[in-house]
Parts: sequence; structure tokens; C-alpha cells
Amino acid sequence: MQEDHPLDQSTLLGRADATAPNTTARHACRLHPYAPRVKLLARLGLRDRAAAVVDRVGILQPLRVRDFALLWTGMAVSFVGDGIYTIAIAWQTYDLSNSPSALAAVGIAWSIPQMILLLFSGVLSDRLDRRHLMIAGDAIRGAAICAIGVLSIVDALTLPRLIALVVVYGCGQAIFFPAFSSIVPQIVPDDLLVQANSLGQFVRPVAWTLLGPLFGGLLVAGFGAGWAFVLDAGTFAFSAAMILAMRTRPKERVSEERPSAWEDLKEGLRYVRSKTWLWVAMVAATVSLLATWGPWEVLVPYVVRNQLGGSAAALGLVFAAGGVGSVGAAVAMGQRGRLPRRAVTMLYVAWGIGMLMTAGFGIVTKVWQAMLVAFVAETCITLLIVIWITLVQRLVPSELLGRVTSLDWLISTAGVPLSFALIGPTSDAIGVDATLIVAGVLGAAITFAFMFYPGAREPERDGSIEAIRASAEISGTGA
Repeated sequence: MQEDHPLDQSTLLGRADATAPNTTARHACRLHPYAPRVKLLARLGLRDRAAAVVDRVGILQPLRVRDFALLWTGMAVSFVGDGIYTIAIAWQTYDLSNSPSALAAVGIAWSIPQMILLLFSGVLSDRLDRRHLMIAGDAIRGAAICAIGVLSIVDALTLPRLIALVVVYGCGQAIFFPAFSSIVPQIVPDDLLVQANSLGQFVRPVAWTLLGPLFGGLLVAGFGAGWAFVLDAGTFAFSAAMILAMRTRPKERVSEERPSAWEDLKEGLRYVRSKTWLWVAMVAATVSLLATWGPWEVLVPYVVRNQLGGSAAALGLVFAAGGVGSVGAAVAMGQRGRLPRRAVTMLYVAWGIGMLMTAGFGIVTKVWQAMLVAFVAETCITLLIVIWITLVQRLVPSELLGRVTSLDWLISTAGVPLSFALIGPTSDAIGVDATLIVAGVLGAAITFAFMFYPGAREPERDGSIEAIRASAEISGTGA
């Protein structure tokens, strides 16, 4: 069940009431993990100014919550590592075999374990301490990536070994993701979820698609992919340490007869099936990502490297341009502080445009043009993600959130292995550019078609979104 989230002095960054007794203020500083910094800020007269900035900038407000600040400090560093991995894995794979089919095989190795394990890990995230699952996921991913890096450095990495270790990496991803997605409402009050998710989508592009690819491109170009992988492994260790420092604990379940894991799973499936807007979006994602995921992940690096003549640094710039678009979208949503009235419609429109941008990579002739396409695509995808995550977190009961999240990821990405499997033969048959263009147009058309399915925009029509917006206004966080 979701816990209470009092924004008291033990959880706010330097927000001890100026009118409170000195003993209360000292107690607040002792409780706060950044107490020395808070005291220093107070002496310099900057504490109140910092608090005022946090109050004005909506996207920063969730950082008052100690555990959320720790979680996203760790995730920010880990996302930088993920961005480094994005460049390193593509360049390493094409060094081993300069064929789209090789990178497609690596993509299949990453996605298959998630298809198998996600339902199981979703049930676990509703039954166990989510922090422990996240730490386990970080440990597994860090070990696999470190092994890839060491093998690359000693020139012992082969494509079969790379694929095997990426399978292990995918297992860690499957364990981490449902717990991470469902722990945020456990530590952040409902009225700050839009800001929290917007901050997440601000940190993700800054770290994953802006800083990470830039660092990754420079590392791969200057030192080789092996050292980039080793650095990425270190970011997982840092993330695990931050999660370990969190104080959030799950509430004990009432000690009645506890349903089996299988019954828990069936309960989650029944809930998703009963909500048309949920399952329609998940199925739409299955089909649209089947069309676009493989082409984006496999062919975009190929285009930059082989058709545009770009280096690893150039590929980093392309992904970083997408990061800039994501940052702008996240800041805008976070400052707004609430969902738009036609939130589901906006979700589908942004989604369709984002899918269409895949076609843009089939017509670019310069690196800067690829950067522009990535900018538009990631702007739209960030709008989609902030709206979707907020809807799920606000409208799905907390005790079902882990299972619904894992079902969302499982159903949405069910077509990803097939997308990777098809991309090699398809690009060989009709060419890389034609494959990208067909994929983008098809993905967009499918997405727009699902928007008109009866019940797909149900939360707009049954008052659910208006209730969420009203809650934000009452809490004073709405724009």
C-alpha cells in the first residue's frame, strides 16, 4: 500500500521553519542527510533563497523528499552509464562484425530475458522490498557490463561472448525495472507525481541521451569501447549504494492468508484487461515498437557510421541532440505541474510523431540533419512518457502497480525481439534507407489508428484526468 508522505523537517532540504525553536531546527538538521551543507547554507544566508528557488521551479519540488533525492542521484549517474553503453555497444558490435544483423542479434539477446522474467519480477516487486530487487538488478547488470569491458580490453571479446553477457545484462534489467517504476509513488506524494516524473524525464535525457553519449563517444574514440564498459559498470555500483541509503520500507501486509504468486499474477492480468485505456495503449506499443525499435537501435548507428561517415563522437552528438529535446519537454511538463485536459490525446499525438521520426533517418544526408530528427523524436517521446507514467501511477492502485508496470513493459515490448530479428533480412532486401522510412510511416499510422479505438481515451471522458488536475490545483502545484 502507498505510504503517507508528510513533507516534514526530516525530509525537506533545509526547510526547517524559521519560526520554530532552535532545538527543532537543530533536530531537523541532524535528521537530514545533507545536514553539514544545510548548516553552511544557513550561515551564508542562502538556505531560504535555495528553498524559494525549489518552490518556484516545479520540476525541483520532489527533491525535497530525501529518498527521492537519493534515488535520482543514483539514477542520474546510472543513466550516464546507460548513455555510454548505447555508444559502446553499437561501436563494439560493429567492430566485431560490421553488419546490422550482428547488432540485431545483440538486441535480441537483451530483450529475450526480459520477455521471460518480467511477469515474475513484477509479482516480486509487489511482494518484496523493492529496494532489494533494484540493488540485485544493479549488481547483475554491473557484473555483466564489467565482464564485457575486461574482455574487450584484453582483446578476448567475441560476438558469441558479447551476446551471452548481454543476456545476463537483460536479466538484471528485468529485475530492476518493475521495482524502480513502482517505488516512486511509494516515496513521493500524489500531488508531486507529475513533477517527479517530469524530473525523471529531465534527468534521463540529460544523463542518458546527452551527457552519456557525449562521454561515450569520446571514451570509445580516445580509449576504446572496453574502458567505456568498465566505467558504465561503476555507475551501477554507485546506483546500488544510493538505493541502499534510502529509508523507505514496504508496509507489512495484513497477516491473513496470502495469495500465491500465481494468484497475484492473475489479479494483475484481470485488472489490465478491465481497463480498456491500459491494454489498448500496451497493444499499440507492441505493434508500433515492432515496426520502429529494431530500425532505430540497429540502423541509426549504421547510418551515422557507414553512410554519413561519422565517428563514435558523431553518433554521440546525434543521440545528445535528442537529449536536448527531451530536457526541454521535461522542464516544460514539470513547470506546468499537472496533466493537460486532453492528456491521452496529447499522448497519442506525441507518440505518433515520435514514431514518424524514424523515417527521417532514412532521408538524412548530414550529421546535423540526423541531430534535428533525433531532437524532434525525443521531445515527443518524453511528452509521451511523462503523461503515461503519471496516468499509470495515479490511476492504478498501489498494491497492483508492480504487476501492472511489468505487464506494461512485457506487452509493450513483446514485439521487440521480432523487430530485431527482422531488421537484418529486411534491410538486406530493400535497403537501410527504405527500411527506416517504411518503419517510421508504419509505426506512426498504427499509433494514430489505436487512438480512435473505443475506450482508448477513457480517462479523458470519465472524469479521471479532471480529478488528477483538481488534486494538483488544491495542492497548489498546478500551473
